[in-house]
Amino acid sequence: MAVYVVTWNLNKEGTAYQQARTAFLNHLAKYDNTKDSQLETVRWVSTTGTASEVSDYLRQKLDSNDRLFVSKVNSDAKSGWLDKAVWDWINQRL
Repeated sequence: MAVYVVTWNLNKEGTAYQQARTAFLNHLAKYDNTKDSQLETVRWVSTTGTASEVSDYLRQKLDSNDRLFVSKVNSDAKSGWLDKAVWDWINQRL
């Protein structure tokens, strides 16, 4: 299994934004994932797939003006200030 950091920006306004956000998060729930309470549009996902596969899957719920970034987390090249529970989740899967 690999852990990927996923971050996105949905460029929708008004009521359509909430619907798009809900659809995207429901789509993201396919993966074992976690979030930090202070990072609204960031998730960590665990999967046997590749970054490209995760990106391709998630892009199904995005418009052309939205943005998405997916990158593999390496056990020897990570650092940050996250909730302890998030670090525990990541470290258990690497």
